[in-house]
This record gives sequence, structure tokens and C-alpha cells, in this order.
Amino acid sequence: GRNQEMALAATLELADDRGIDLICVGTDGTDGPTDAAGGYAFSGDLARLRAIGLHPKESLDANDSYPLLLKAGTLLRTGPTRTNVMDMAIMLVRPK
Repeated sequence: GRNQEMALAATLELADDRGIDLICVGTDGTDGPTDAAGGYAFSGDLARLRAIGLHPKESLDANDSYPLLLKAGTLLRTGPTRTNVMDMAIMLVRPK
């Protein structure tokens, strides 16, 4: 889904920045044809993903973010929320 793709893209962009984290979520509890509502992007997480044998850029290029986020533990699952105010992205920016 698009929120998972955005979270994975953000993981690549935030590779070395230690002060920004992002949550991307579909408020209805589903993102595309998956059981996840979205995903998390943690600053500095790219090295961790590569260290456990994951290839974020390849997954993003193939539009196949769900399996990688599942293995990484960064899927956001809420179940159906019975509401839909579209997609939501929340960014946490910590002072340096």
C-alpha cells in the first residue's frame, strides 16, 4: 500500500539522520490489499535493515514493501478502525 511505500522510502531518506521518525497510516486500518494500516520509518534504521539481510531499495523499486516491513518489524497493524479520514503521516523531529 502507499503508506507502506512512503514509510520505506522515508527509511532510505532518513538513513543517517538521527532526529526524525515517521509513521504513515491509513486511518481505516488497511493500506492497499494488506492487513497492515501502514508502516514506521525510524531514522538511522537503514543500517539495521541491511545488517539483517534486507534490501530496502530493491523492495521499493519493486513496489513490494510489505514483506520487508514485516521482516523488519516496522508494519503498523491496527485492524479495522470503522473510520476513514484518509491517510495520515506523523513526523517526530527531535532537537539536535
